[in-house]
Amino acid sequence: MLRKNPSFRNNPFYVPQSLQYLVRKFSLWSMKKEPDLESALSRNRRWVVNNQIKNIILRCPDRVAPVKFLQKKFKTLDLQGKALNWLKKYPCCFDVYLEGDEYYCRLTKRMMFLVEEEEAVKDMQEPVFVERLGKLLMMSSNHRLNVVKLNEIKRNFGFPDDYLIRIVPKYSDMFRVVNYSGRRSSMEIELASWNPGFAVSAIEAAARKQGSEPCFSCSLPSSWVKSWERSRKFNSTPYISPYLEIRGLMEGSMEMEKRTVGLVHELLSLTLWKKASILKLGHFRREFGLPEKLNVLLLKHPGIFYVSNKYQIYTVLLREGYKGSELIDKDPLVVAKENFGELMQDGLHEYNRRRHLLNLEKKKKDIVLRGLEKNKTRSSEMSDNDDGGVKLGGLFDPEERKRFYKVLFDDAVP
Repeated sequence: MLRKNPSFRNNPFYVPQSLQYLVRKFSLWSMKKEPDLESALSRNRRWVVNNQIKNIILRCPDRVAPVKFLQKKFKTLDLQGKALNWLKKYPCCFDVYLEGDEYYCRLTKRMMFLVEEEEAVKDMQEPVFVERLGKLLMMSSNHRLNVVKLNEIKRNFGFPDDYLIRIVPKYSDMFRVVNYSGRRSSMEIELASWNPGFAVSAIEAAARKQGSEPCFSCSLPSSWVKSWERSRKFNSTPYISPYLEIRGLMEGSMEMEKRTVGLVHELLSLTLWKKASILKLGHFRREFGLPEKLNVLLLKHPGIFYVSNKYQIYTVLLREGYKGSELIDKDPLVVAKENFGELMQDGLHEYNRRRHLLNLEKKKKDIVLRGLEKNKTRSSEMSDNDDGGVKLGGLFDPEERKRFYKVLFDDAVP
């Protein structure tokens, strides 16, 4: 049995085995940071929070929410501080008013206009939502998806909150709600009929337009020589559609990997921002036949996917969906949501401008008050000197001077 040389511990480059394991484990998540894509992954937390507040207010009676009620919801939004102060920061979005002894909040007219605009876009996009939902069900192994799980990612695909009521019953020829176990959490949406027109992936559609064979693009600089070589090798085998059955594919085979990469590519293509949380995708491991270590598979294909842990949330982004930090094809719903973000920023600028003016006014008042206080102090000191000054004696005293001259010129004095 070999003994470890204790001198290794004195080596400044010595790393304990336990730490080596952790380094290897976390290196699986590492990817060279790209500023443009990192910027694209920047989630405006204020936008997310205000969007949730907007949805809460819309669900309240008469679309008016007591600020006390919103304060209780702040915990679920992972916010601290007073709700009233937060709402006042966005005067273009939220109208806060006092009624009796209680504050209430409603959406401003400009905000309501954007809400109506977004609803109009959702109505217009209904056929698109039907196609997206159909594609998701067609890619799943049993052509069924759990409603609870689907609700976690519905906003990624732009589905309205009431899609179960708005879309599913209206298209009963394509979808139906089932519950084979009887438990509420087991409710599922099932595909009622297969639509061959939906079974065309984004890669196949692009290849048809170009008149070429379907293959994955590599969006990497030419200096990434090894990654380009692996990409060419990966594309040398035929493309496998994510809408094909996986029963004939062996786990761990190149064909299975090709089908899985194609499925994740198609899922991201269907999202509004061409990105998704890896953790949430992992919740559908059984339904979509995803590997247990999905992150390892994604990092093997840096030309197709970009993986980041920004905000400690592991996210995968579809490279070909972006040019620099900008989304190439913006869904109409994305444009509507960006308008809300601009309105929110306008409100924040207005709030900051008002605070700046108030601070300037306060500083001016402080300067004037300090000046008055100095003048008052100076006048008080001068008054004290006049009233309580030092009295000089000797020849400067009139009486003393009179006695001095009398003694000096008195003839009687010898």
